[in-house]
Amino acid sequence: MSSLKQKALFAGLFAVVALVASQVNFSALVGAPNQFFTLFQFLGPIAGGFLGPVLGAVSVLGSQLLSAFLLGKSWDFISVLRLTPMLFAAYYFGRHGLKSFEKLSVAVPLVAMAAFMLHPVGGKVWFFSLYWLIPVIAGFFRNSLFWRSLGATFMAHAVGGAIWVWTVPMTPEQWVALIPIVAFERAVFTLGIMGSFVAMTTVLARLDAWTNSKLSAVLSIDSRYVLSRNILKAL
Repeated sequence: MSSLKQKALFAGLFAVVALVASQVNFSALVGAPNQFFTLFQFLGPIAGGFLGPVLGAVSVLGSQLLSAFLLGKSWDFISVLRLTPMLFAAYYFGRHGLKSFEKLSVAVPLVAMAAFMLHPVGGKVWFFSLYWLIPVIAGFFRNSLFWRSLGATFMAHAVGGAIWVWTVPMTPEQWVALIPIVAFERAVFTLGIMGSFVAMTTVLARLDAWTNSKLSAVLSIDSRYVLSRNILKAL
């Protein structure tokens, strides 16, 4: 089997796992009845870490499209837009491990901040969008899984927040009230992304050893993040 086919197979398997995770609710979205953050927030970004930024984002998109199809969700323009935050998170997570500084990882949060501030309500609570400087700052700490995970979840938050302010009516007071909630949720998501990445890296490393390095030939498996006594040094 060619490496491309193996990557496609893993992408498909990851999409199925992500689909299952997307059915487990974590917390409700403010201003959107019956909509929730799910465990997909923990799992989605790490696809970029194993498959690379582009294929990782494609895998995430596939899981979201599959979920939407199976659950009979609507396909209006707003629904399609709401698929994009996790794509950028997976892309960010995948690029963050590379040596070159990623321009897109800087441009996207800054564009999101501008879009937020240009909204009549967003302009009144412009300081809310300062959260989205975190992905930019995190780019300077390329060897830290913590910063990589923090940047990825706030990349998703930046894209989602810019879309949200233009599509969901909310008052300035509601946005201000969200500030501490966002801090808590994103801290939990960061830890969830880190935990998911370490867990999956450990499993894949074990499988790689069992298959005589066949997995590492097509997937990026960073041995620093295999669960061990020295794992804290790599975080």
